[in-house]
Amino acid sequence: MIKVPITSAMKRYATRNANRMGRIRNSITRGEGNVYGFLGEQIAQLVLGGEIVNKGKNYNVDYDLVLEDGVTVEVKTKKTKFEPKDYYECSVADLNTKQKCDVYVFTRILKDMTKGWILGYLNKEDYFKKATFLKQGEIDPSNNWKVSTDCYNLSINKLNTIEQLI
Repeated sequence: MIKVPITSAMKRYATRNANRMGRIRNSITRGEGNVYGFLGEQIAQLVLGGEIVNKGKNYNVDYDLVLEDGVTVEVKTKKTKFEPKDYYECSVADLNTKQKCDVYVFTRILKDMTKGWILGYLNKEDYFKKATFLKQGEIDPSNNWKVSTDCYNLSINKLNTIEQLI
């Protein structure tokens, strides 16, 4: 995991784009998580380089970053109250499985938006081979979380380190 401090400029960018985007269809958080998603994209770009594709204008894209070698990256972000542990889960909602990306990069952003973590990555195909499918309403046995939407979960310790993608 790589810890990344979040600057006030990053927060302004994320807030501006989240407001521009508004509430997106099928959003688990009804749009309230957009700002964290944009922060996750920024910390991923800071570490990986490349270009952010979606700047709050269109949420109907298949990935968030394009790296210099052409690899497309979908960044999946969760808000957190604590520094992530390697047994915490990363999730991809079943609604998002058709995104045409090469890899998923997973991030966590502290609720107060002072820092974030890049947790690791997996290529899309490997993620779904390794992840556990959970139905809405089920209890995730790894953490007793009641699943809010059908999703695929995988613990952080089963991801590739981000250094392998750099």
